[in-house]
Amino acid sequence: MRVLAAMSGGVDSAVAAARAVEAGHDVTGVHLALSKNPQSFRSGARGCCSREDAHDARRAADVLGIDFYVWDLSDRFAADVVDDFVAEYAAGHTPNPCLRCNEKIKFSAVLDRAVALGFDAVCTGHYARLVRPDPDEPGRVELHRAVDAAKDQSYVLGVLRPDQLARAMFPLGDTVKTDVRAEAARRGLAVAEKPDSHDICFIPDGDTQGFLDARLGTRPGTIVDADGTVLGSHDGSHHYTVGQRRGLRLGVPADDGRPRYVLDISPVTNTVTVGPRESLHRQEIHADRPVWTTGARSGAWRGAVQVRAHGEPVPATVEIEDGRLRAVTDEPLTGVAPGQAVVCYDGTAVVASATIVPTR
Repeated sequence: MRVLAAMSGGVDSAVAAARAVEAGHDVTGVHLALSKNPQSFRSGARGCCSREDAHDARRAADVLGIDFYVWDLSDRFAADVVDDFVAEYAAGHTPNPCLRCNEKIKFSAVLDRAVALGFDAVCTGHYARLVRPDPDEPGRVELHRAVDAAKDQSYVLGVLRPDQLARAMFPLGDTVKTDVRAEAARRGLAVAEKPDSHDICFIPDGDTQGFLDARLGTRPGTIVDADGTVLGSHDGSHHYTVGQRRGLRLGVPADDGRPRYVLDISPVTNTVTVGPRESLHRQEIHADRPVWTTGARSGAWRGAVQVRAHGEPVPATVEIEDGRLRAVTDEPLTGVAPGQAVVCYDGTAVVASATIVPTR
């Protein structure tokens, strides 16, 4: 097959590309330029998409003996990921930009262009497994959790449709991270010990609040309890997420002395509501825009749901009501924030994902 290997400049994508070459595919490497003004170097494990990353990807491609290109997708990334991130915070939501990048960039913009250029699949270094359960249906693909639970990325891939999964390759799904680094060293890839990227790639300094302030400005408002009693003030409701405990700077301590958490964010009134941890507990989740990875299901079914990239799955009953996904969990979840994705599993297989909406 003709395979386009997305190479970020990190160890995972380099080894994934190497495995695609070793499997006998005709592989071409591509680095995605996602920033109009990339930094020259990364700050340790923060960010990605720097000039250093592009050079590292090119050097890995040279070692593998494959053609290599840089695709400028900065405009698309800014519109579909960065602007969406800012708009979601302005609406009082908590977005996941990595999930949005997979949906809009890597498996939409990149895959669409790859197919138009005659490639059969896009290969990435994501930790997830693709399973073809029926040999008589080679086009049917299931997305499963990776063997390395600590690195599993099936959650952020839960937005992919069956047709996209059919043209995806995740060669690292059956491997633990330590073995990937050892393999990179054996193959002579200089990125073998390169730190993993953390935090949000387009905020390399890690200052999310400063990033949002530069785009949304500051707007003083109040922090209140569930009864509306003013407890403090803030410079913008976009500084907060549901479930947040630190940085509230409340002037009035709780009567019982226990810490308080963000329960609700209202951008319209610019009010942040706080309260005790137990007020965060939710057993019923409603979510819009469901995406089915293996085809839609009807009626109620038993599975598990996960609401954070590295959260624990919780057993639940899931169904679709009037086009909206509804999940009732067996035990309460804490800090379920609008804008997050809820990803539904059947065992290790991803079934669907949807975007959580405000509920009471």
